[in-house]
Amino acid sequence: MTDNQSGVDKPDSRQEGDANTLPPLRSIHTESFPLLLAEMGSSIAVTTYQAGKLVFLRPQDGKLNTHFAAFDSPMGLAANQQVLSIGTPGQISHFRNMPAVAQKRKPIGQVNACYMPRDSHTTGDILIHEMAYGDNDELWVVNTRFSCLCTLDNINSFVPWWKPSFISGYSPNDRCHLNGLGMVDGKPNYVTALGETNTPTGWRENKKDGGILIDVPSGEIIARSLSMPHSPRWHNGQLWVLESGKGTLSIVDLNTGKHEAIATLPGFTRGLDFYGPLAFIGLSQVRETAVFSGIPITEQNIERNSGVWVININTGQVVAFVKFEEAVQEIFAVQILPGVIGPDLVNDDLEMIQNSYELPDEAMQFVEIPKPDL
Repeated sequence: MTDNQSGVDKPDSRQEGDANTLPPLRSIHTESFPLLLAEMGSSIAVTTYQAGKLVFLRPQDGKLNTHFAAFDSPMGLAANQQVLSIGTPGQISHFRNMPAVAQKRKPIGQVNACYMPRDSHTTGDILIHEMAYGDNDELWVVNTRFSCLCTLDNINSFVPWWKPSFISGYSPNDRCHLNGLGMVDGKPNYVTALGETNTPTGWRENKKDGGILIDVPSGEIIARSLSMPHSPRWHNGQLWVLESGKGTLSIVDLNTGKHEAIATLPGFTRGLDFYGPLAFIGLSQVRETAVFSGIPITEQNIERNSGVWVININTGQVVAFVKFEEAVQEIFAVQILPGVIGPDLVNDDLEMIQNSYELPDEAMQFVEIPKPDL
């Protein structure tokens, strides 16, 4: 792990990465950002596939602590107080919170959840995008390469359950770039795709405004002409979506499909979670590549940022942000961890992993703790 702590300046504070990290893991943030997290009693988990990191944003003593763990191009993220699952190329890794381990992690007394490796599932190359836990703790995965929603079992690489009606069959050629997943009452209800196409990578031809928002139960397309949509979410009785190509957060009218931007942000918007009237939105600088060329945000002569911006959805105003510099240029997932104010994750401490055990409650009465060697 790389652990960065900042002081608080006005209007923002700066964090320096480890001296041996090239390029540096560095960020600045508004003074309000850690104060918001402290008031919420929560932290935020962020994935950046470009920098190969899982990032925890945690409030500590009025400052913002950024805690980094290395992964191979992490994208999809699903987490709660008990489990954290992360999608990387070809597999999904599951980590489970072990409170007894958290008590031993530094800074002592400030870590209240420690996610330890439990198991991993090999999916093959399916271009895992958004993930979410639903009813009965079942993990739903956006399988972008096969243009479907899928789950996992102990036998198969993946179990496909749903595909858009215009996709004729399961084939590993990313026909519509299915990417975003919105859950309602524990079930998949909304998805986004970058195109209504059934040919290999056909979505690329009209990525500027060919995006769609689909109702999963009915299969009906709710909205069209979206610019690279991501992260559909149902919150406060309304449907929200990010138009990444325009850098906006929008509300969608379910009856008409009309989408209205309530905020425009200085970056490619992707990754969204809510806490009351606050929207936490991931921003990416986006690289000048064929995938991101020809969309509104790259055609405008404006500064593009990478980080997490906080918007008041009632006013559309920015109330806080953390902006990454240098190493972190693209964000994928943003997820609030309610009640987890000091998260940690162990994926590279072999001794800690090998000497930490979790047993059923009924077995604990028979556990005998070895006496230390004298």
